[in-house]
Amino acid sequence: MKEIELKIQGKIKRLTNKTFKFDERVRDGWFSAVYFLKTREIVKKYHKDNIVTMQFFQKNHAVLCGTDEVIALIHTFAENPDELEIFSLKDGDKISPFETVMTITGPYQSFGYLEGIIDGILARRTSVATNVYNTVKAAGTSGRQKQVIFMGDRDDHYITQAGDGYAAHIGGATAQATHAMNEWWGKQGMGTMPHALIQMFDGDLVAATKAYQETYPEDALIALVDYNNDAITDSLKVAREFGDELKGVRVDTSRTMIDQYFLRNQHLLGTFDPRGVNAELIFALRKALDDEGYNHVKIVVSGGFNEMRIQEFEENGVPVDTYGIGNSLLKINIGFTGDNVLINGKHAAKAGRRYRPNPRLEKVEF
Repeated sequence: MKEIELKIQGKIKRLTNKTFKFDERVRDGWFSAVYFLKTREIVKKYHKDNIVTMQFFQKNHAVLCGTDEVIALIHTFAENPDELEIFSLKDGDKISPFETVMTITGPYQSFGYLEGIIDGILARRTSVATNVYNTVKAAGTSGRQKQVIFMGDRDDHYITQAGDGYAAHIGGATAQATHAMNEWWGKQGMGTMPHALIQMFDGDLVAATKAYQETYPEDALIALVDYNNDAITDSLKVAREFGDELKGVRVDTSRTMIDQYFLRNQHLLGTFDPRGVNAELIFALRKALDDEGYNHVKIVVSGGFNEMRIQEFEENGVPVDTYGIGNSLLKINIGFTGDNVLINGKHAAKAGRRYRPNPRLEKVEF
């Protein structure tokens, strides 16, 4: 892996001040579609003096992310990158369908083989940033902005964590599950206890929480309360044990299970889906904590949440303080396209495409 720390100065103020790690095989075309490699060789032979302008766009309202990474990629692997002219929007910019987000001008053989890699970077980073942005927006529907924790470590290959974590940060997630997810923006991962910790104490949540507190006394104490599928009972157990020291409880009930609270109160069943972390369970949990004076204890929920489900919780006033969310934030639903639209300053796009100047683009100078 080659590392490049990109600190861009000049006409465009960027967010970048971080180290990107690139596989040196990019230079050899290992990650480029073969037809781009063949085109590079043909252009070298027949049209090496042509100057092309390649522009990039997508088809949604979105939060742009990945431009810093793309610029670092070009600076690392293009031939004579200082001779290229790059105009770009910035990570975090709101973009519209078909809006040009970046143009690169120079000899095709210098950078053209990177087209697919650039599309892929922008597609993944922008998809994650946009998913997170929309989810964070949904988490503020009630008028009080709730925290969204990015918990995508188990939903994709580990090598994607740094870039996905950065994109989630751009989208508005304020906390992330791993240190790697925070690598590009300067914080550390956060987390409390998994089910495995409670398992090591034979399902004794109080004992597990006490061990956690003794080992990590500086952490905000948040107990995971669904291990025994009895979230309200176990929440009250830890609240009675730790009092003001308990800052929150997390409910992560599987969507295939019905909490014991409903099995004890079967008269409540029949009008809603009682499986998993549902609104009725959280309302009941909040009431139980408040009735015993534990109003200070926050409620964290996780397990199968997405933008739509959070929107529903917020519209119904479900008393959640923090949402933990993973899988749905990693859906790649935005694709980018790179087109050669100018050759030697003249329009040369394929049918159906055209050069789309964008006054919002700013020149990048290394």
